[in-house]
Amino acid sequence: MEELAKKKEALEAQLRALGRAAVAFSGGVDSALLLHEALKVLGRDNVLAVTMQLASVPERELTEAKDFCKERGVRHEVLLLDQFRVQGFADNPPDRCYLCKRFLFEKLRAYAGAEGFTHILDGTNRDDADHYRPGMRAIAELGIVSPLRLAELRKADIRALAKTEGLPVWSKPAFACMATRFPYGERITEEKLRMTEAAEDFLWQHGFAQFRVRMHGDLARIEMPEADLARLFALRKETAAALRALGFRYVTMDLMGYRMGSMDEAVRKETE
Repeated sequence: MEELAKKKEALEAQLRALGRAAVAFSGGVDSALLLHEALKVLGRDNVLAVTMQLASVPERELTEAKDFCKERGVRHEVLLLDQFRVQGFADNPPDRCYLCKRFLFEKLRAYAGAEGFTHILDGTNRDDADHYRPGMRAIAELGIVSPLRLAELRKADIRALAKTEGLPVWSKPAFACMATRFPYGERITEEKLRMTEAAEDFLWQHGFAQFRVRMHGDLARIEMPEADLARLFALRKETAAALRALGFRYVTMDLMGYRMGSMDEAVRKETE
């Protein structure tokens, strides 16, 4: 706990030095804690929360982000941005995240700057450095500040602090950009994004919390934590019927279960 307290102090010191900042707010636990701490340290008049409304972000995530800010009286702006304007995004190359983040944060930086906010913060944490994250290069190039990472806060630290601070999202599962549901090289379309979102909504509505529906052509590969596989198997007929109605021809369970960044496994093998 002493180490966590020191990390929290380091986070607060960073924020205090900025004076005024705009926070890229997705509604997840990382950006929620960052926004919460920024509000405490800097005050409401010096903080702007900005959420990007994107084809690759489920509607429920946007709703939750709006509700979080409304409940706390936070100044909150939603930017409607078209990822399909990003050259190369739809082709889904291994550096797709870099291309997309570069575009999105350029737009966010321009908007925030026009509103008088020169410092842009994002919720990248220390654990992100241990995974394939090409988007981090775009963040670095644009001078975006990542206070959680700089304070050496890992995901477990962030959840612990969020729980202590009474944030309702402290245990919220991570839901990465929906573009991560496709193998690199498989073209991304709005129709495919909506299919995978609707498939995951079905699982959400049936009480599952952590999962991914990966799309391989007309095949849906469902990743679920090992503890939930038996319950998913018991619901297999309803699940298959629901996903086939969405347009999938085949519906499968991944026996290896849920794991973060499974679509990056091929990229990691090529670079080893």
